[in-house]
Amino acid sequence: MSLLRVDDLTVRFGRSRQPAVERVGFSIEPGERVGLIGESGSGKSVTALAIMGLLADTASCTGSIRWHDRELIGMPDAEYSRLRGEEFAMVFQEPMTALDPTMPVGRQVAEVLRLHEGAPPGRARGRVCEMLSAVGLPDAERVADSFPHQLSGGQRQRVLIAMSLINTPELLICDEPTTALDVTVQARVLELLRHALDVSSSAMLFISHDLAVVSQMCDRLLVMYRGSVVEEGAIADVLARPSHPYTAGLIATADIASVSPGQRLPVIDDFWDVPVDVPGRAGARRPLGSTRRTQR
Repeated sequence: MSLLRVDDLTVRFGRSRQPAVERVGFSIEPGERVGLIGESGSGKSVTALAIMGLLADTASCTGSIRWHDRELIGMPDAEYSRLRGEEFAMVFQEPMTALDPTMPVGRQVAEVLRLHEGAPPGRARGRVCEMLSAVGLPDAERVADSFPHQLSGGQRQRVLIAMSLINTPELLICDEPTTALDVTVQARVLELLRHALDVSSSAMLFISHDLAVVSQMCDRLLVMYRGSVVEEGAIADVLARPSHPYTAGLIATADIASVSPGQRLPVIDDFWDVPVDVPGRAGARRPLGSTRRTQR
């Protein structure tokens, strides 16, 4: 049985006729590390928020999201909250918007323990400082008493990682967790994530638009285009032999270092009506969604 299985997930906001996510399907096995890539606006973050049950009230969500053998779509909020943060957790893209600016970060991390374990303040404080040290934050006592604005971007992101990992979730969803960081700090945070996942044996869904980062972090790759998954497979296979032209376009635009001075930069064309004839079969790389659109 898959750890997480998403089938025919479609998300709409308000009265919009065009869905933000349309008939998305994939699965994640225990301990597996899956990358989800695509341009901004392709539906990556909406897919993650749907899994976490954190979509806005204006969103409607249909299809199926199964966690082990439990259906998440339509689950009561109280039951969903017991799973969120304990069995699966999320590291958000921008820590300054994910952290409460009015509360010391140690109290925010401790809140996760209090909600899911009922840990008393003294015991929670010790666990929080241990976790802050584990994610590479020196002087954990000082960091725990600091407000978000008193920490650097890299420190705030490590606090979010500590908050997400403190209950050892089975699945960690990372939504572009290094986008706001400089290259040096990014490398440290990625190494921290790899080590933390090795220790906990947690699975991961890593969302990014950076192919280089995803290739370092993941074993399998999903490619999203205009709200649908158009290709999936082992990351080495997809990057070496993309079967969908959009994937090939993403790879080409990532290789700008090879562009000579004065040469035109590669661009991604519009593949809305590209026909796809690769058969969909379990376990194979298969474009999805594009075939459906050509039949309109």
